Amino acid sequence: MTRDEQLKERWSVLVEKLSKQFADGDALDVDGITYLIGIQELGKFNKKFKKDEKVNIMHIAICRLLEPFGYYEFSHYDADGWPHYTVKDQLPHLKAGEQTILMKDAIVQYFLENGYID
Repeated sequence: MTRDEQLKERWSVLVEKLSKQFADGDALDVDGITYLIGIQELGKFNKKFKKDEKVNIMHIAICRLLEPFGYYEFSHYDADGWPHYTVKDQLPHLKAGEQTILMKDAIVQYFLENGYID
């Protein structure tokens, strides 16, 4: 199986599993899953967030997801418990489809590392 086929298969398994658990079976997209990862990384599960906080949650997730690829590095938690990252390397200019593949790959790796999927 090629790497692309393996990613596609793992992505399908992940979307199905997360969608059943968090979206009553409605298929989650990359943004929805990224938001869930941000909430997980923040660790504040029973809080309603304002729009600007939701944007920050997405940023936390993106930094965490791209950290293993060498683009970000965890820096610290602030006084409110929010994680902060520093840029280690600029992201290359990617087309929209390439960005999606990178994010799907990073998301799949995140859930493999955490033992949520095989």
